[in-house]
Amino acid sequence: MRKALPSKLAFGIFDHLDEDGGDIARQYADRLSLAEACDRLGFYAYHLAEHHCSPHGRGPSPNLFLSSVAQRTRQLRLGPLTMLLSLCHPLRAFEEICMLDHLSGGRVELGIGRGSLPIELGYFGIDADAAQERYLEASEILMEAMRGGTLSYRGQHFELNNVPLTLRPHQRPHPLTWIATNRAESARWAAANGANIACVGPAPVVRKITNAYRSEKERNTDTNNQASFLGLLRMIVVGQSANHAYSLAAPAFERWLKSFKFLYDLNAIPVPPNLPLSFDAAIESELCVVGTADFVRRALLDQLEEAGANYLLCQIAFGDLPLDASLNTAMSLQSELMDRVS
Repeated sequence: MRKALPSKLAFGIFDHLDEDGGDIARQYADRLSLAEACDRLGFYAYHLAEHHCSPHGRGPSPNLFLSSVAQRTRQLRLGPLTMLLSLCHPLRAFEEICMLDHLSGGRVELGIGRGSLPIELGYFGIDADAAQERYLEASEILMEAMRGGTLSYRGQHFELNNVPLTLRPHQRPHPLTWIATNRAESARWAAANGANIACVGPAPVVRKITNAYRSEKERNTDTNNQASFLGLLRMIVVGQSANHAYSLAAPAFERWLKSFKFLYDLNAIPVPPNLPLSFDAAIESELCVVGTADFVRRALLDQLEEAGANYLLCQIAFGDLPLDASLNTAMSLQSELMDRVS
Protein backbone atom coordinates (compact mmCIF):
# COMPACT_ATOMS: atom_id res chain seq x y z
CA MET A 1 0.00 0.00 0.00
CA ARG A 2 1.41 3.39 -1.04
CA LYS A 3 2.05 5.81 1.77
CA ALA A 4 0.78 9.35 1.39
CA LEU A 5 2.94 11.56 -0.78
CA PRO A 6 4.14 14.90 0.60
CA SER A 7 1.31 17.43 0.67
CA LYS A 8 2.96 19.58 -1.98
CA LEU A 9 4.32 17.89 -5.10
CA ALA A 10 5.85 20.04 -7.80
CA PHE A 11 7.97 19.56 -10.90
CA GLY A 12 10.92 21.55 -12.18
CA ILE A 13 13.63 21.33 -14.81
CA PHE A 14 17.32 20.95 -13.98
CA ASP A 15 20.01 21.50 -16.59
CA HIS A 16 23.79 21.38 -16.83
CA LEU A 17 23.72 22.72 -20.40
CA ASP A 18 26.40 20.10 -21.05
CA GLU A 19 27.94 19.87 -24.50
CA ASP A 20 25.82 17.98 -27.03
CA GLY A 21 28.46 17.71 -29.75
CA GLY A 22 26.91 20.41 -31.93
CA ASP A 23 27.03 24.16 -32.47
CA ILE A 24 26.79 26.06 -29.21
CA ALA A 25 24.47 28.77 -30.55
CA ARG A 26 22.08 26.11 -31.82
CA GLN A 27 22.17 24.38 -28.43
CA TYR A 28 21.29 27.63 -26.68
CA ALA A 29 18.39 28.10 -29.10
CA ASP A 30 17.16 24.55 -28.46
CA ARG A 31 17.26 25.04 -24.70
CA LEU A 32 15.30 28.27 -24.99
CA SER A 33 12.70 26.43 -27.05
CA LEU A 34 12.57 23.73 -24.37
CA ALA A 35 12.15 26.37 -21.65
CA GLU A 36 9.25 27.91 -23.58
CA ALA A 37 7.59 24.51 -23.82
CA CYS A 38 8.07 23.83 -20.11
CA ASP A 39 6.53 27.22 -19.35
CA ARG A 40 3.43 26.30 -21.38
CA LEU A 41 3.25 22.86 -19.77
CA GLY A 42 3.20 24.27 -16.25
CA PHE A 43 6.57 23.25 -14.83
CA TYR A 44 7.45 25.21 -11.71
CA ALA A 45 11.01 26.33 -12.47
CA TYR A 46 14.09 25.99 -14.66
CA HIS A 47 17.31 25.54 -12.64
CA LEU A 48 20.73 25.87 -14.30
CA ALA A 49 24.03 24.59 -12.91
CA GLU A 50 27.28 26.59 -13.06
CA HIS A 51 30.49 24.97 -14.32
CA HIS A 52 33.68 26.42 -15.76
CA CYS A 53 36.34 25.36 -18.27
CA SER A 54 34.46 22.13 -18.94
CA PRO A 55 32.08 20.69 -21.55
CA HIS A 56 29.98 19.71 -18.55
CA GLY A 57 28.63 23.26 -18.55
CA ARG A 58 28.08 25.49 -21.56
CA GLY A 59 26.40 27.98 -19.25
CA PRO A 60 29.30 29.25 -17.09
CA SER A 61 27.33 32.44 -16.45
CA PRO A 62 23.89 31.08 -15.51
CA ASN A 63 22.34 34.48 -14.87
CA LEU A 64 23.22 35.61 -18.39
CA PHE A 65 21.47 32.65 -19.97
CA LEU A 66 18.57 32.88 -17.52
CA SER A 67 17.93 36.48 -18.52
CA SER A 68 17.10 35.11 -21.97
CA VAL A 69 14.90 32.43 -20.43
CA ALA A 70 13.08 35.17 -18.49
CA GLN A 71 12.20 36.99 -21.71
CA ARG A 72 10.94 33.85 -23.45
CA THR A 73 8.67 32.66 -20.62
CA ARG A 74 5.82 34.04 -18.51
CA GLN A 75 5.18 31.77 -15.50
CA LEU A 76 8.25 29.54 -15.31
CA ARG A 77 10.44 30.44 -12.36
CA LEU A 78 14.20 30.34 -12.90
CA GLY A 79 17.53 30.53 -11.20
CA PRO A 80 21.04 29.17 -10.78
CA LEU A 81 21.45 25.88 -8.96
CA THR A 82 23.91 26.76 -7.84
CA MET A 83 25.57 30.17 -8.20
CA LEU A 84 29.18 29.62 -7.11
CA LEU A 85 29.69 32.32 -4.51
CA SER A 86 33.29 31.20 -4.02
CA LEU A 87 34.11 32.65 -7.44
CA CYS A 88 32.49 36.07 -7.38
CA HIS A 89 32.29 39.09 -5.17
CA PRO A 90 29.06 38.85 -3.16
CA LEU A 91 28.15 42.46 -3.93
CA ARG A 92 28.27 41.69 -7.64
CA ALA A 93 26.26 38.50 -7.07
CA PHE A 94 23.62 40.52 -5.21
CA GLU A 95 23.31 43.10 -7.98
CA GLU A 96 23.02 40.41 -10.68
CA ILE A 97 20.28 38.59 -8.77
CA CYS A 98 18.38 41.84 -8.28
CA MET A 99 18.56 42.53 -12.00
CA LEU A 100 17.40 39.04 -12.91
CA ASP A 101 14.57 39.17 -10.40
CA HIS A 102 13.25 42.41 -11.92
CA LEU A 103 13.79 41.25 -15.52
CA SER A 104 11.74 38.14 -14.75
CA GLY A 105 8.99 39.93 -12.87
CA GLY A 106 9.95 38.31 -9.57
CA ARG A 107 10.50 34.72 -10.69
CA VAL A 108 14.02 34.05 -9.40
CA GLU A 109 14.85 30.97 -7.31
CA LEU A 110 18.35 31.54 -5.90
CA GLY A 111 20.59 28.52 -5.51
CA ILE A 112 23.94 29.20 -3.85
CA GLY A 113 26.93 26.94 -3.37
CA ARG A 114 30.68 26.61 -2.99
CA GLY A 115 31.42 24.45 -6.03
CA SER A 116 31.94 20.70 -6.05
CA LEU A 117 35.19 20.49 -8.05
CA PRO A 118 38.17 22.42 -6.59
CA ILE A 119 40.04 22.46 -9.91
CA GLU A 120 37.35 24.74 -11.39
CA LEU A 121 37.92 27.20 -8.57
CA GLY A 122 41.67 26.85 -8.96
CA TYR A 123 41.54 28.13 -12.55
CA PHE A 124 40.29 31.41 -11.06
CA GLY A 125 43.01 31.52 -8.44
CA ILE A 126 40.77 30.35 -5.58
CA ASP A 127 42.61 27.95 -3.29
CA ALA A 128 40.58 24.89 -2.35
CA ASP A 129 41.39 25.38 1.34
CA ALA A 130 39.90 28.89 1.25
CA ALA A 131 36.81 28.06 -0.79
CA GLN A 132 34.55 27.08 2.10
CA GLU A 133 35.32 30.17 4.15
CA ARG A 134 34.93 32.44 1.09
CA TYR A 135 31.57 30.83 0.41
CA LEU A 136 30.35 31.24 3.99
CA GLU A 137 31.36 34.90 4.08
CA ALA A 138 29.87 35.58 0.66
CA SER A 139 26.57 33.93 1.59
CA GLU A 140 26.36 36.01 4.77
CA ILE A 141 27.00 39.20 2.80
CA LEU A 142 24.50 38.26 0.09
CA MET A 143 21.68 37.58 2.54
CA GLU A 144 22.48 40.74 4.51
CA ALA A 145 22.37 42.74 1.27
CA MET A 146 18.87 41.41 0.56
CA ARG A 147 17.67 43.36 3.60
CA GLY A 148 18.62 46.64 1.93
CA GLY A 149 20.06 49.82 3.40
CA THR A 150 23.80 50.32 3.79
CA LEU A 151 26.09 47.32 3.83
CA SER A 152 29.16 46.91 6.01
CA TYR A 153 31.09 43.70 6.60
CA ARG A 154 34.56 42.73 7.73
CA GLY A 155 35.81 39.20 7.23
CA GLN A 156 38.91 37.30 6.22
CA HIS A 157 38.12 37.45 2.51
CA PHE A 158 35.73 40.39 2.08
CA GLU A 159 35.50 43.87 3.52
CA LEU A 160 32.70 46.32 2.75
CA ASN A 161 32.40 49.75 4.30
CA ASN A 162 29.11 51.65 4.18
CA VAL A 163 28.18 50.45 0.70
CA PRO A 164 24.94 52.11 -0.48
CA LEU A 165 22.59 49.43 -1.84
CA THR A 166 20.64 51.16 -4.58
CA LEU A 167 19.07 47.93 -5.88
CA ARG A 168 16.68 45.57 -4.15
CA PRO A 169 15.19 42.32 -5.41
CA HIS A 170 11.68 42.36 -6.84
CA GLN A 171 10.54 39.71 -4.33
CA ARG A 172 10.20 40.60 -0.66
CA PRO A 173 12.01 39.98 1.50
CA HIS A 174 14.12 38.09 -1.06
CA PRO A 175 13.89 35.21 -3.57
CA LEU A 176 13.54 31.68 -2.30
CA THR A 177 16.96 30.16 -1.69
CA TRP A 178 18.26 26.68 -2.50
CA ILE A 179 21.28 24.56 -1.75
CA ALA A 180 22.31 21.32 -3.42
CA THR A 181 23.42 18.77 -0.86
CA ASN A 182 23.88 15.10 -0.11
CA ARG A 183 24.75 15.73 3.54
CA ALA A 184 22.38 15.70 6.51
CA GLU A 185 24.35 18.47 8.20
CA SER A 186 23.81 20.82 5.26
CA ALA A 187 20.13 19.85 5.09
CA ARG A 188 19.72 20.84 8.74
CA TRP A 189 21.39 24.20 8.04
CA ALA A 190 19.01 24.75 5.11
CA ALA A 191 15.98 23.97 7.26
CA ALA A 192 17.13 26.33 10.01
CA ASN A 193 17.70 29.12 7.48
CA GLY A 194 14.54 28.72 5.42
CA ALA A 195 16.28 27.34 2.32
CA ASN A 196 15.11 24.56 0.01
CA ILE A 197 17.29 21.57 -0.86
CA ALA A 198 18.08 19.61 -4.01
CA CYS A 199 19.41 16.06 -3.64
CA VAL A 200 20.66 13.33 -5.94
CA GLY A 201 21.17 9.65 -5.17
CA PRO A 202 19.20 6.48 -4.50
CA ALA A 203 15.91 7.16 -2.75
CA PRO A 204 16.89 5.47 0.57
CA VAL A 205 20.01 7.64 0.76
CA VAL A 206 18.07 10.80 -0.01
CA ARG A 207 15.52 9.85 2.65
CA LYS A 208 18.17 10.33 5.34
CA ILE A 209 18.73 13.87 4.08
CA THR A 210 15.04 14.78 3.89
CA ASN A 211 14.46 13.29 7.34
CA ALA A 212 17.23 15.48 8.74
CA TYR A 213 15.68 18.52 7.05
CA ARG A 214 12.20 17.85 8.43
CA SER A 215 13.50 17.10 11.90
CA GLU A 216 15.38 20.40 12.05
CA LYS A 217 12.45 22.34 10.65
CA GLU A 218 10.14 20.97 13.32
CA ARG A 219 12.54 22.28 15.96
CA ASN A 220 12.88 25.70 14.35
CA THR A 221 9.86 27.85 15.11
CA ASP A 222 11.10 30.67 12.87
CA THR A 223 10.80 28.63 9.66
CA ASN A 224 8.36 25.78 10.29
CA ASN A 225 5.41 27.69 8.81
CA GLN A 226 7.18 28.27 5.50
CA ALA A 227 6.53 25.91 2.61
CA SER A 228 9.69 24.04 1.64
CA PHE A 229 10.82 22.16 -1.42
CA LEU A 230 12.79 18.96 -0.89
CA GLY A 231 14.06 18.17 -4.35
CA LEU A 232 15.00 14.84 -5.92
CA LEU A 233 16.99 14.98 -9.15
CA ARG A 234 16.49 12.42 -11.90
CA MET A 235 17.63 12.17 -15.53
CA ILE A 236 14.48 11.14 -17.40
CA VAL A 237 13.76 9.86 -20.90
CA VAL A 238 10.32 8.70 -22.03
CA GLY A 239 10.06 6.69 -25.25
CA GLN A 240 7.41 4.93 -27.33
CA SER A 241 8.72 1.65 -25.91
CA ALA A 242 11.36 0.62 -23.41
CA ASN A 243 13.79 -0.19 -26.22
CA HIS A 244 13.16 3.15 -27.90
CA ALA A 245 13.76 5.03 -24.65
CA TYR A 246 16.96 3.09 -23.97
CA SER A 247 18.23 3.72 -27.50
CA LEU A 248 17.93 7.46 -26.87
CA ALA A 249 19.10 7.58 -23.28
CA ALA A 250 22.13 5.26 -23.32
CA PRO A 251 24.33 7.20 -25.81
CA ALA A 252 23.14 10.51 -24.35
CA PHE A 253 24.18 9.45 -20.87
CA GLU A 254 27.59 8.27 -22.13
CA ARG A 255 28.20 11.71 -23.70
CA TRP A 256 27.03 13.44 -20.51
CA LEU A 257 29.34 11.19 -18.47
CA LYS A 258 32.31 12.00 -20.71
CA SER A 259 31.67 15.71 -20.19
CA PHE A 260 31.26 15.23 -16.43
CA LYS A 261 34.59 13.41 -16.22
CA PHE A 262 36.49 15.84 -18.47
CA LEU A 263 38.28 17.84 -15.77
CA TYR A 264 38.72 14.78 -13.56
CA ASP A 265 40.47 12.88 -16.36
CA LEU A 266 42.46 15.91 -17.53
CA ASN A 267 43.87 16.47 -14.05
CA ALA A 268 44.07 12.80 -12.95
CA ILE A 269 41.53 13.40 -10.17
CA PRO A 270 39.45 10.47 -8.88
CA VAL A 271 35.80 10.84 -9.81
CA PRO A 272 33.20 10.98 -7.01
CA PRO A 273 32.63 7.49 -5.59
CA ASN A 274 28.86 7.73 -6.12
CA LEU A 275 29.15 8.57 -9.83
CA PRO A 276 27.71 5.75 -11.98
CA LEU A 277 30.30 4.92 -14.64
CA SER A 278 27.94 3.29 -17.12
CA PHE A 279 24.36 3.68 -18.26
CA ASP A 280 23.39 0.40 -16.60
CA ALA A 281 24.90 1.67 -13.34
CA ALA A 282 22.97 4.92 -13.72
CA ILE A 283 19.73 2.95 -14.01
CA GLU A 284 20.65 0.78 -11.03
CA SER A 285 21.50 3.79 -8.87
CA GLU A 286 18.22 5.49 -9.84
CA LEU A 287 20.02 8.48 -11.37
CA CYS A 288 18.34 7.66 -14.70
CA VAL A 289 14.67 6.73 -15.07
CA VAL A 290 14.02 5.55 -18.60
CA GLY A 291 11.15 3.73 -20.32
CA THR A 292 7.54 4.08 -21.37
CA ALA A 293 5.36 6.83 -19.93
CA ASP A 294 3.58 4.42 -17.61
CA PHE A 295 6.79 2.85 -16.34
CA VAL A 296 8.44 6.23 -15.75
CA ARG A 297 5.39 7.55 -13.91
CA ARG A 298 5.27 4.59 -11.52
CA ALA A 299 9.03 4.58 -10.93
CA LEU A 300 9.18 8.30 -10.18
CA LEU A 301 6.23 8.23 -7.80
CA ASP A 302 7.78 5.31 -5.92
CA GLN A 303 11.14 7.08 -5.67
CA LEU A 304 9.61 10.38 -4.56
CA GLU A 305 7.72 8.58 -1.83
CA GLU A 306 10.70 6.58 -0.63
CA ALA A 307 12.97 9.63 -0.70
CA GLY A 308 10.50 11.80 1.20
CA ALA A 309 10.78 14.41 -1.54
CA ASN A 310 8.07 16.76 -2.76
CA TYR A 311 9.83 18.32 -5.75
CA LEU A 312 11.05 16.42 -8.78
CA LEU A 313 14.02 18.03 -10.56
CA CYS A 314 13.67 16.62 -14.07
CA GLN A 315 16.86 16.55 -16.13
CA ILE A 316 15.29 15.91 -19.53
CA ALA A 317 18.02 17.40 -21.74
CA PHE A 318 21.50 15.94 -21.45
CA GLY A 319 24.25 14.64 -23.68
CA ASP A 320 23.19 14.45 -27.32
CA LEU A 321 19.48 13.89 -26.75
CA PRO A 322 17.58 15.49 -29.64
CA LEU A 323 15.32 18.39 -28.79
CA ASP A 324 12.29 16.37 -29.92
CA ALA A 325 13.11 13.66 -27.37
CA SER A 326 13.34 16.20 -24.54
CA LEU A 327 10.07 17.81 -25.61
CA ASN A 328 8.37 14.41 -25.69
CA THR A 329 9.58 13.63 -22.18
CA ALA A 330 8.35 17.02 -20.93
CA MET A 331 4.91 16.46 -22.43
CA SER A 332 4.72 12.94 -21.03
CA LEU A 333 5.62 14.15 -17.55
CA GLN A 334 2.93 16.79 -17.80
CA SER A 335 0.19 14.38 -18.86
CA GLU A 336 1.24 11.33 -16.81
CA LEU A 337 2.35 13.02 -13.60
CA MET A 338 1.63 16.71 -13.29
CA ASP A 339 -2.00 16.51 -14.37
CA ARG A 340 -2.65 13.53 -12.10
CA VAL A 341 -1.21 14.90 -8.87
CA SER A 342 -2.25 18.54 -9.17
